Amino acid sequence: MWYSRGMRIVSLLPSATEILFALGLDKEIVGVSHECDFPARARTKPVVIHSRIPKGTPAAEIDRMVREFVARGESLYVVDAELLQQLAPDLVITQDLCHVCAASPDDLATALVQFAPRPEVLCLNPQDLGDVWRDILWVGEGTCRGPEAEHLLERIGQKLAEVENQVKEMSGRPRVAFLEWLQPFYVGGHWVPEMIALAGGEDIFGKPRTPSFRVTAEEVVAAAPEILVVAPCGYSAEQARDEYRSLHLPDAWRDIPAVRNGRVFALEANSYFSRPGPRLVTGAAILAKVCHPQIHVSDAVQATILPLGELARPAHV
Repeated sequence: MWYSRGMRIVSLLPSATEILFALGLDKEIVGVSHECDFPARARTKPVVIHSRIPKGTPAAEIDRMVREFVARGESLYVVDAELLQQLAPDLVITQDLCHVCAASPDDLATALVQFAPRPEVLCLNPQDLGDVWRDILWVGEGTCRGPEAEHLLERIGQKLAEVENQVKEMSGRPRVAFLEWLQPFYVGGHWVPEMIALAGGEDIFGKPRTPSFRVTAEEVVAAAPEILVVAPCGYSAEQARDEYRSLHLPDAWRDIPAVRNGRVFALEANSYFSRPGPRLVTGAAILAKVCHPQIHVSDAVQATILPLGELARPAHV
């Protein structure tokens, strides 16, 4: 699919929106999803898709609602078909990896029936870091920004090499548990275990190219992670800290090496871990600093890390 520079793009995927902006396609983006919030200019674009889960819903209630929607075969998203038609996009970018995290082609099907001619639909489905970098090239090709996409990947490669070179000098690979949801516990999957490996750690639960899955508090205790990362999808580091602190945890939680040694960290998931976009390279640097405190990172990276310290010990049992 090849277009002129004046093409009209609707992005229903936050990571794709980040890629589009990174490729200099600000003016071409005519619509986004309610979750597209980076860079800040993305918030100025018309929103064509909304979540059916009210903002501010507690984590446990979100889990319950998602399970009910999935059980009924219903989507979590509502497309503003009238607005989408008014925007008349040439290209719509969506995903088919997680129907909980973002809109999928199924959500578009009814809305696109009204189009003549229909826009092209680019569906991304990354399973690991290699797929994420490939998707950047795909978006570049589909928007006539191939050279820009290649340059973006070069910069990402340079930053990854900086992390890897520092990690090579470190001894030991701490055992990491990455919690991407807290009520109930889910551990990170797909590219997250690969990021932990790049950072010089060992993911004790997740496997590359494998979806996240549920674990119990007892399983976390038994696994005895040396580092515990708290990064619920959709939460800031501060929200992750507060959610963690509200949990009812068993007494044995205090005996987890990460908890006992003050190596529990709240991190912002959307910016650096859950969205398969360019900022995953920053996420790798964050994890490297968490795994190996002696390595050098920028002040900006250091500022994203929120150690929980005494807060890591359960207040409720």
